[in-house]
Amino acid sequence: MMFAFIIWTLCSLIFVFIGAGCLRAKEPVGFFTFVKPPAVKDIRKYNTSVAILWFVFSLLLECLGIPFLFAEQNSPLFIITGLGAPFLVIGAAVAYMRIEARFRA
Repeated sequence: MMFAFIIWTLCSLIFVFIGAGCLRAKEPVGFFTFVKPPAVKDIRKYNTSVAILWFVFSLLLECLGIPFLFAEQNSPLFIITGLGAPFLVIGAAVAYMRIEARFRA
């Protein structure tokens, strides 16, 4: 199961890189695929908020992968990972909608 945890960690690192890209962006960044970023009042604060959202998402996603380290294959602990990931994605979408509403021009 160590191999599964390594893959899970690599996926989590992708979101860290997305967050780092959001921090360095000069233009407002989008969150969802193919959605234009909104017109915002303060681009720097908006991009920082979106980057923090990605960093927190990555950290929580990594925490959901911890059962891969300790559980054996077909363990009931994987219910935490299986159900936690969709709820995490929904929570990130809701958090982004709040960020967008806060910074919309």
